[in-house]
Amino acid sequence: METIEVTRQDGVVTVMLNRPAKKNAATRKMWDELLETFVEVGRNANDRVVVVTGAGGEFCAGADLWQGADDGPPPHGLVSMRHVGDVALALHKLPQPTIAKVRGVAVGAGCNLALGCDLVVASTNARFSEIFTKRGLSLDFGGSWVLPRRVPLHIAKELAFFAEIYSAAEIKEMGLVNRVVEDDDLDAFVDDWAQRLIALPPIALAQTKRMLNGSMSQTMSEALDDEGAAQTVNFGTRDTSEAIASFVEKRTPLFQGR
Repeated sequence: METIEVTRQDGVVTVMLNRPAKKNAATRKMWDELLETFVEVGRNANDRVVVVTGAGGEFCAGADLWQGADDGPPPHGLVSMRHVGDVALALHKLPQPTIAKVRGVAVGAGCNLALGCDLVVASTNARFSEIFTKRGLSLDFGGSWVLPRRVPLHIAKELAFFAEIYSAAEIKEMGLVNRVVEDDDLDAFVDDWAQRLIALPPIALAQTKRMLNGSMSQTMSEALDDEGAAQTVNFGTRDTSEAIASFVEKRTPLFQGR
């Protein structure tokens, strides 16, 4: 990988955007590498949690709009944007829970990369912006889908129309992030959440994530049918048997995703 760094430790996959000199602005190469990584992680049962973050004290300054000739001739605009969309969809479809660990700037596609994760934990120094209109652009990387699902529609429009830069505290007040912590505490906090997620049953967790992601397009009847089907799958797993046995035996369960 040239533009990202992928590390694994005890079930936690950390995907670090790694262009610190450019505040981790995304190039076509980075989109390629993120897509490859998300697809590969989604197929790997040993990967239990995904943490997305950035190098050099910044998360992501959005797409690099000034890519040089070394990046090759640009593809047709629609082809290029469909590729960006493929990355957003691959992140969304990951069965594993995802955590965005945000320091510094998270703007444009970088903002929506963070918000596209299941959980968002921000440093007090983080800054967020749907910067697009100030660049003559409209929302991308799933922003038009994610924003109205995280905040009321009128707040989503305020964020998208005015493209202001907001502090972590302001974004937390709007309800866009889960937690804001002191920068010195950010790594430990995210590590704790990752370990807590690893301790949960992977199959049940993946089904819970899938149902919640799809809930706004379902009727109550459809959601109940989906819950019933998912629960039937769960009852057939060893993890559910382990949960029951550990409860009876008064011990901590060990879930293996089987």
